[in-house]
Amino acid sequence: MTRKSRVVALAAVLVAAIVASPARAADPQPPSVSLPPELARVLTDYEAAWRAHDAKALAALFAEDGFVLSTGSQAVRGRATIEKHYANAGGALYLRAFAFATDGRRGYIVGGFSHEAGKPDDGKYTLTLVRGDDGRWLIFSDMDNGNERHR
Repeated sequence: MTRKSRVVALAAVLVAAIVASPARAADPQPPSVSLPPELARVLTDYEAAWRAHDAKALAALFAEDGFVLSTGSQAVRGRATIEKHYANAGGALYLRAFAFATDGRRGYIVGGFSHEAGKPDDGKYTLTLVRGDDGRWLIFSDMDNGNERHR
């Protein structure tokens, strides 16, 4: 087999693999992981405040100088500004974690969210966390985005 025929054969194999590979939307969702109680509390409190349309309770989950980094809006910083940002927010929300870690006073949770229990994720999020002086985990930044592709 000549070098040229090997290159053509390799190209054909690569094209066949690309054509045969499933679409990105069909990719399986990452599995959920269990969180330690002190981190699970962050998610359950977030869900409860969101469902209750309680902007004050949502903002209280954040560090005083925390950030909200939502799709389609500028970065929002500080508890008072976060409360204003969430003034009209809320509804059904189900959070799950894909991964987490903590190291001293810092941590993170990466996960997915849905607006219907038991349904595939509508989007994903990252929460960076800071442990408050009282030992309670607070959100330093919340970044989320939906799974729909923008056209």
